[in-house]
Amino acid sequence: MSMTTCRLGVLAATVSIAAILFSDVARAQEQRWVQIEAHRTLDEALQRADLLEARVGNVSGFRLPSAWYALSIGPFETEGDAFSVRRQLRAAGVIPADAFVSNGADYLAQFFPTDGSASALQAPSAEDSDAQIPDAPEIAIADPLPEPEPEETLREAQVSERSLSRDDRAEIQTALQWFGYYTLGIDAAFGPGTRRAMQAWQEDQGVDTTGVLTTRQRAALLGAYQSELAALGMQTVRDEFAGISIDLPLAMVQFDRHEAPFARFTERNDSGVQVLLISQPGTQATLFGLYEIMQTLEIVPLEGRRERQQNSFVLTGQNADLRSHTIAQFRNGAVKGFTLVWTPDRDAQMERVLPMMEASFSTIDGVLPEGAGQASTVQRGALLAGLAVRRPEFSRSGFYVDATGTVLTTAAAVAQCDRVTIDEAYTARVVARDDALGLAVLQPETPLVPLAFAQFQERFATLGAEVTIAGFSFEDAMTRPVLTFGRIEDMRGLNGEDDRFRLSAEIRQGDLGGPVFGSNGAVIGLLAGQPSQENRVLPDDVNFAVPAEVITAFLRSNNISSGTLREDVSVPPEVMTRISGDLTVLVSCWN
Repeated sequence: MSMTTCRLGVLAATVSIAAILFSDVARAQEQRWVQIEAHRTLDEALQRADLLEARVGNVSGFRLPSAWYALSIGPFETEGDAFSVRRQLRAAGVIPADAFVSNGADYLAQFFPTDGSASALQAPSAEDSDAQIPDAPEIAIADPLPEPEPEETLREAQVSERSLSRDDRAEIQTALQWFGYYTLGIDAAFGPGTRRAMQAWQEDQGVDTTGVLTTRQRAALLGAYQSELAALGMQTVRDEFAGISIDLPLAMVQFDRHEAPFARFTERNDSGVQVLLISQPGTQATLFGLYEIMQTLEIVPLEGRRERQQNSFVLTGQNADLRSHTIAQFRNGAVKGFTLVWTPDRDAQMERVLPMMEASFSTIDGVLPEGAGQASTVQRGALLAGLAVRRPEFSRSGFYVDATGTVLTTAAAVAQCDRVTIDEAYTARVVARDDALGLAVLQPETPLVPLAFAQFQERFATLGAEVTIAGFSFEDAMTRPVLTFGRIEDMRGLNGEDDRFRLSAEIRQGDLGGPVFGSNGAVIGLLAGQPSQENRVLPDDVNFAVPAEVITAFLRSNNISSGTLREDVSVPPEVMTRISGDLTVLVSCWN
């Protein structure tokens, strides 16, 4: 008996004894398998199963959700036992290097063994339960496989490589790229980059690093690649309703429903993976609105990349429990894209899945109409297509004071916040604050280009003049500010303060920090609300504002420039609505 045959005998005994010891727990939820191969057809899988059973024993075959057929060794009682057997078999070169430990969550109907042989082994007696694996020469192997053909020489490998077709070469590059060895483009040309990738793969397999794969090595590489594809179930999904074609890991996700603006794919077999296909009619403003709203969803963790271009955006997020990647683009009157969500234990797999999704993503005719599927409201204070929205502790109002996105708000809005955001999409820091005046200045971490910023009135408005207040009265429940109308009742505060003037207007807490406009569209003040009064309650329509002259002096003292409007003209209501919407922002406090 050859040494190789003896070595295989020891390994076969190891696996068989493990199967005997753990046969009573094969049905437990904790059981594990060592998955070694996957095949497209049942006939091919059965042929390979017979060979593997003769070689190592304890082989099981299961159908996968992707309609492929997996071959595994096991089951084993614990993950540690499975990893131990995998390590021994890999060291002997019996199974491929990419064999992995599976919990069987993706295993469907069992197709091998077909004769019950896997359960025919009898449980060991008590006196045999501690038996040691005997020495190799004492192991009897029934019908072992013949010795494999000798490995090709370098010259033979070069000759066989020259017979490869262009598609064969491209597939090898793709497999090397999949496993992280090759980082260049797929051009089917075996240049220096491909040779280095082959050498790196050979080094990891413990074979000579010639930079030329032998026939057997090519088969091992491509077999491992196809096995991983089968485990993921990557297939092209063409959603005519949403107007999107994309490759998705259908072994991990399954279509659930259309719910504008998403086609939702929920996790399969507790994979922890979700996919949202984004599809809605609209304009660039729709894209920008989606960019803001997506960042309020719990599936987009706060830490990550935020990048918005003129007609597209990218959002990534990560925390201890979740990862997500979103891309969207505006083209031909529609916003389309996708979000991939996964748990940290899937990081390695998603590093491979995500590029495939991005490369395969394409738009086709069709777009989800407004209200497709179940009704859902696209607003911050509700649920976006059934997805949980992160809510701030509270929100107030503010307004832009310069062309780089600097925001003025009330000091109380940012007094005790771990994090402050502008329109819930842009993190900002407090750069100036005066609690006595009740003013605070915010600067976004990324400079913004607002559509408009405040123009302050140089001379003060007259007593009894009508004013317009813009603010997010209902905090984060609405995406546009509300206008409230009132008039100036006094040029000073209740106690004669010259840093306040009194208004007759009924406002809400969310309005605080918002701009107070005069009839010409200039900002004449910042809404401060009611001062605290011990044992007194002021009427609801009695409120106060910080005058423009106090605001501009505060801004100058902090080296912040501001504009002045000198035109003495009246602005119609529709223009006032546009101006207020362009420069008023939602300021949110997060803890």
